[in-house]
Amino acid sequence: QVHLVESGGGLVQAGGSLRLSCAASGRTFNLYAMGWFRQAPGKARELVAGIRWNGGTTHYQDSVRGRFTISRDNPKNTVYLQMNSLKPEDTAVYYCAESRDAFSGGRTEQEFAYWGQGTQVTVSS
Repeated sequence: QVHLVESGGGLVQAGGSLRLSCAASGRTFNLYAMGWFRQAPGKARELVAGIRWNGGTTHYQDSVRGRFTISRDNPKNTVYLQMNSLKPEDTAVYYCAESRDAFSGGRTEQEFAYWGQGTQVTVSS
């Protein structure tokens, strides 16, 4: 059973930084793509960043490209999201996600089937 636990959310001023972490368990971590989604109040959940199962490629939503960095530490079964130059519009609950299938690229929302409980990120102006 896949279990994902996020940490690192909080309140930060615009222009600041946060690093989210997600500890995964239940399957062989280094076989699956990982991603970060977010959901703002009244909006649909959206894929913010994804990383290929082997870490070889990463993908970003246009609104965060150049500000956010996704990375993974396979020996630690952990995926990270470094968020810099945060904006009030980045305010949302952020969810870690794992792909349904092994050897996935992490490019599309449809690849992901498992999510953590979420962590709140609030950016004040």
